[in-house]
Amino acid sequence: MRRGDGMSTTRWWWIRHAPVLNPDKLLYGRLDLAADTGDAAAIASLAARLPRGAVWLQTPLRRTAETAAVLLEAMDETAAPAIEPALVEQDFGAWQGRPSREVYGALPQHDPFWSHPSAHAAPGGESFDAVLRRVRPAILALSEAHAGRDIVAVAHAGTIRAAAALALDLDGERALRLAVDTLSLTRIDRIRSSSGAESWRVTALNLTFGTEKMY
Repeated sequence: MRRGDGMSTTRWWWIRHAPVLNPDKLLYGRLDLAADTGDAAAIASLAARLPRGAVWLQTPLRRTAETAAVLLEAMDETAAPAIEPALVEQDFGAWQGRPSREVYGALPQHDPFWSHPSAHAAPGGESFDAVLRRVRPAILALSEAHAGRDIVAVAHAGTIRAAAALALDLDGERALRLAVDTLSLTRIDRIRSSSGAESWRVTALNLTFGTEKMY
């Protein structure tokens, strides 16, 4: 959205993919698991809130492609989402494909993971702090490339936490406190003045449209 006073607002509509088919509760990270897109009511409710004529993005993992496809179908839109590798989920290395209870249960009580989880990388994997360093420049570049547009990005919990961290000036430890549920919507505006000054505004965080949850 461009205004007559020289302000340009780029609106990011961040969507976490639909739930994955993961009966064994594995740490899946970059495993290419299928999405369960069978919650028609949640899909329809979310789709009804998304903008028409937007730029659509997805990651290389099929769960984002499948989620984007059902949302676009519900909207009767024909956009072809661009694949953005920089927005892919955190790489959990040797932990991927193992039950989460097994992974965390094997960590010693005084392992650095428990005190500084954002700085901790699984063997052969990527820390959340590294995700922040990867995602931030991608968001800035895409905001420039599509300035003044609506951008619908179907991505992952780690990516969306990184986007919120950029907007709210959070470090990794604080960003990890944010809940990002499947099929949730997070709305972030990037505002750019004609002088080049930039600011961010979070208008919604982790809105869900399925069965009500008790936390």
